[in-house]
Amino acid sequence: MKIYLVGGAVRDKLLGLPIKEKDWVVVNATVQEMLALGYRQVGKEFPVFLHPKTGEEYALARMERKVKLGYQGFSFDASPDISLEEDLLRRDLTINAMAEAEDGKLIDPYHGRDDLKAKLLRHVSPAFAEDPVRILRVGRFLARYASLGFSLAPETISLMKNMVQAGEVNALVAERVWKELERALSEKNPEKFFAALAACSALPILFPDIQMDEAGIKALIAAAKLTNKSAICFAALLHTLDTKQIAALSLRYRIPNHFKDLANLTALHHAKALSSKKLPAESILKLFNSMDVYRREPRFLDFLIACKAIADMNNTAFDMQWLHEGVKAVKSVNVPALIAENLSGQALAIAIMEKRLGKIKEWLEGEKK
Repeated sequence: MKIYLVGGAVRDKLLGLPIKEKDWVVVNATVQEMLALGYRQVGKEFPVFLHPKTGEEYALARMERKVKLGYQGFSFDASPDISLEEDLLRRDLTINAMAEAEDGKLIDPYHGRDDLKAKLLRHVSPAFAEDPVRILRVGRFLARYASLGFSLAPETISLMKNMVQAGEVNALVAERVWKELERALSEKNPEKFFAALAACSALPILFPDIQMDEAGIKALIAAAKLTNKSAICFAALLHTLDTKQIAALSLRYRIPNHFKDLANLTALHHAKALSSKKLPAESILKLFNSMDVYRREPRFLDFLIACKAIADMNNTAFDMQWLHEGVKAVKSVNVPALIAENLSGQALAIAIMEKRLGKIKEWLEGEKK
């Protein structure tokens, strides 16, 4: 039995980046041997184990064979005679197909280190074309490493185009698309995820409402400079869409509600927020009510960052703190005191709104002084 550190940990170590997690490959071992050593099996499709102490993932070396369309269309061979080189050959990119032996020696049969130096994302073998998720992964890696100067190898773009033409992306499972998109949105250059899809003609298939030269992508670029919070970047990206388009996208990829809600609110209310200093108190109160700042202030703060990104994209000024101060003012209304006055129902609701409107007017007057 031989154990090797593989994949992202080796890649990021060579790049001088922090190692977020470690994955291991075990060669010349069986399931029974792993279980006897105390490893806990978690993989159903192929043997993956958790280390009894560290909890890190250890997978038996394996080979894959494509049997039908889609990322699930594989059969696996994890027999003890599968070599490390055979296991690495099935991986997506050369920079992810390196391993480190227990003595620290680098095993690099597919020249990943050379591609790291050349700053190229290149597929390991033609088997790349068998898994459509790899198109999304390439986009995510480009989003992560573009700031370091990485680009896509022309032959990999060509292969991805062939995959799209063969209909592979049509077999993608919604959850996998969303998983890769969500992760890409938190990278330094999330727009590069969509650029990779556009380069291989997958963008109009997967995201027909997103175009590379329009305001959504520009706002996404601006948002990524302000935050790595994927929900905010998602909202900035979709701010030009209507609620029906956002609903359709969310339904297609089973996007979590808090992403969808923030995107909807940003699309509906960003224009009013950006012009809020010109609005009367009544309109500001209506905005705060629409955003439910009383119960969802953290979401409102995310909304403000998305609005800031939209403003930056348009080279216009936007004072996030000013609107946040308005929220503090409107939330200072003592609702329990009104309830103590035996107000209830519609009378209580009217009294609360009147008090809140008064607080906004006081705040606006104070801002003028």
